[in-house]
Amino acid sequence: MIDYPRPLLVRPDWQDLCGPWGFAADDDDRGLALGWHRDAAPFTRTIAVPYPPESELSGLRETAPHPIVWYRRTLRPDRAPGPGERLLLHFGAVDYRAQVWFNGVYAGEHEGGHTPFTFDVTDALVPGEEQVVVVRAQDECDDATQPRGKQDWRAEPHGIWYHRTTGIWQPVWAEVVPALHIRRLHWTPDVPGAAVAVEVELSRRPERPVDVHVVLTLGEEVLADQTCRTDRADGRWVISVPAARHQMELSRLLWTPDSPTLLDARVELRRDGEPLDAVTSYVGLRSVGIRDGRFLLNGQPRFLRLVLAQNYWPGSHLAAPDAGALRREVELAKELGFNGVRVHQKVEDPRFLAWCDRLGMLVWSELPSAYEYAPRTVERLTREWMEVVARDRSHPCVVTWVPFNESWGVWHGVDVAEQRHATTALYHLTKALDGTRPVISNDGWEHTESDIWGLHDYAPTGASIRERYADREAIARILTDRPPARRVALLGDAAGRGQPVVLSEIGGTSLRPRAGESWHGYGTVGSTEELAEAFRQIVTAVLDSAELAGFCWTQLTDTEQESNGLLTEDRRHKVPVETIRRILDQPARSVPAEAIDAARRAARQDD
Repeated sequence: MIDYPRPLLVRPDWQDLCGPWGFAADDDDRGLALGWHRDAAPFTRTIAVPYPPESELSGLRETAPHPIVWYRRTLRPDRAPGPGERLLLHFGAVDYRAQVWFNGVYAGEHEGGHTPFTFDVTDALVPGEEQVVVVRAQDECDDATQPRGKQDWRAEPHGIWYHRTTGIWQPVWAEVVPALHIRRLHWTPDVPGAAVAVEVELSRRPERPVDVHVVLTLGEEVLADQTCRTDRADGRWVISVPAARHQMELSRLLWTPDSPTLLDARVELRRDGEPLDAVTSYVGLRSVGIRDGRFLLNGQPRFLRLVLAQNYWPGSHLAAPDAGALRREVELAKELGFNGVRVHQKVEDPRFLAWCDRLGMLVWSELPSAYEYAPRTVERLTREWMEVVARDRSHPCVVTWVPFNESWGVWHGVDVAEQRHATTALYHLTKALDGTRPVISNDGWEHTESDIWGLHDYAPTGASIRERYADREAIARILTDRPPARRVALLGDAAGRGQPVVLSEIGGTSLRPRAGESWHGYGTVGSTEELAEAFRQIVTAVLDSAELAGFCWTQLTDTEQESNGLLTEDRRHKVPVETIRRILDQPARSVPAEAIDAARRAARQDD
């Protein structure tokens, strides 16, 4: 089980701070003036962290908007920091603006509801006493410049938007570290170069040079053992992996959904041979790219069989019910036969990505949208997206970045140049931060600059899909003058570089919506058999296209009033697993190797 909240930089000793906290709503914004960060009296209610107050598992089920909420808990560190050590307080995510006090001393603040932050609270420790942590979270539900994804701005969920997630919704934990310690760690695989680049950021500049010792292993086999010296607070080094030079042996080292091989990593910080700090991590040796209208994994065409994953649970909303639920969500998609997920309008818990790494699941990572265009919107989206990319770019499962979806927040891009510049700017910013993955400027339509043309087409039948995407000429017409959803597919003179075309939202078929539901999906059927047949017709039509590079089916599970999942909201299958898997196992015409593999499998079965 992956419990540690930051799987790519792990220390063995840490203290979980989830569980009961004091809670108080501050609808009139009086808490700061009244000094709630120093007063236990206002915290008369209890909330279970990390569940948002709107959810049942929080113990509150407060669905009415609370623009400001406060949290308080006491703790005794499992281990008090000794001389030359520091106590760090970590937050996985707090929506939207968080301010933190430790023993009444202001520790700092963070804006952005989906990304982590850390404060060093050592200097505020009171030796031998219980320590007090207070958090103030501000989340204005009617602020449309705030990246909010599918969280509803209305009092009650409507359409395809859901209950809000206010305040703390990912783990809180503490750990004692050396004063000079490894703060961040990033890995960039280089398959052609038989190497891995490692970036290490230290907590501060060392007074004297230190050594960074990196060991990569596969089981008991040592693949790399390299020591690098630095006198700076950050460094980047290329770690050679000689075993990856052998072309005929390379496949055993490569990460794929079928064989998700991970290299274990240990990084030690040393001075004069004495250890200062040590962390464990892992690396996936793989490459992703595009060429000639195909998506490439490790240089070979890979047809994308994705499912839209909103990762929303009825009892806990955006927060996972427990660490095991994150693993189970990956397993559910993989058991059905999908090779990837498009995490939609959410930045998922890093432990979910770690399970995608370990179990073999491709991930499209998407920034939650804002809904009003303004300079402030661009500032907020940019700042938070940079933190998302920094947090997740070492995960081998992440194969595509998506900063905008369906022109949400940039609805007038056809007519307003500033909005086109915004999507293009985030495309280029993402490429500047990480040049190893495809980036989609605006998934769905109105692409300005993209490495993949992602189109959303909820055609109700397989026949419609066949007509629109049968060959290169038909797809060219879609991209230029006959786009789906009555939106322009490409804006301006979008450069053609052999971009693959992926139907990144299809299907959306709802099975017998519940009475009174306001949203019935993109098509409704009355039985399990009809749902299976709709899935078969549409998916088979996509697989039969000579040019499409993949698809994303909407969606994995029902989500509140959106009842168009292949599974119910409590993760029960609507269609037998083997039925879905049999359909997905059909070869894609656009990837000849799949047809060859299918023929070989059939021959083996005949034998």
